[in-house]
Amino acid sequence: MELGKLYLIPTTLGDTEPLEVLPISIKRIIEQVDDYIAENEKAARRFIKKVSSGKAQGGLNFQLLNKFTEAIEIQEYLNPCLEGRNIGLMSDAGCPGVADPGAEVVRLAHSKGIQVIPLVGPSSILMAMMASGMNGQSFAFNGYLPIDKSERKAAIKKFEKRSKELNQSQAFIETPYRNDKLLSDFKSALSEHTRLCIACDITLPTEYIKTQYISEWKKTNIELHKRPCIFIIHRE
Repeated sequence: MELGKLYLIPTTLGDTEPLEVLPISIKRIIEQVDDYIAENEKAARRFIKKVSSGKAQGGLNFQLLNKFTEAIEIQEYLNPCLEGRNIGLMSDAGCPGVADPGAEVVRLAHSKGIQVIPLVGPSSILMAMMASGMNGQSFAFNGYLPIDKSERKAAIKKFEKRSKELNQSQAFIETPYRNDKLLSDFKSALSEHTRLCIACDITLPTEYIKTQYISEWKKTNIELHKRPCIFIIHRE
């Protein structure tokens, strides 16, 4: 029996019409696939309905992959592929497998000889990097910084030093309601000669992307509360 394929299906980064930011190939694959792995079933069903309003929802099967999923459960998620059916892996926002728990499923697929097919779609990390004007030849995505204020400032200084030593852009993400606190810590912990890019609401009508030195950010007032953001620093 021929194994099914694992399709990595990007989703929108916010409340936008899917086909404004996604290629038509996404619609074609969704119309063919009935088995899905997703972070949230309700959000996944809503996305599928937006992409293909005529697709029957009753026959869809979902396996949930989020912070509550046990590692032992994931071992069974690819069984449809072993039975010859294709599976779609989706994130809540953006590209699955990148800063996303879907990476565990992708690794399992490779170990089982299942073909993994990434589809084209928006990645907030890559799009922020594209628009930052910083070093795109060498960059690192570091995820979340520590919550504790003193630990966070120490980590910021560590990554600033690494950026200067390696000529490497350093990217971060934060829980949206803590964005303003993180920006405040960047302003106080970083050198005034370090550049900071803030990229928020990417692909949305409220999109804001700006790169400037910390000395300039200290004179800039911006409200980032509850807005999805990517932060990138670079020290030359």
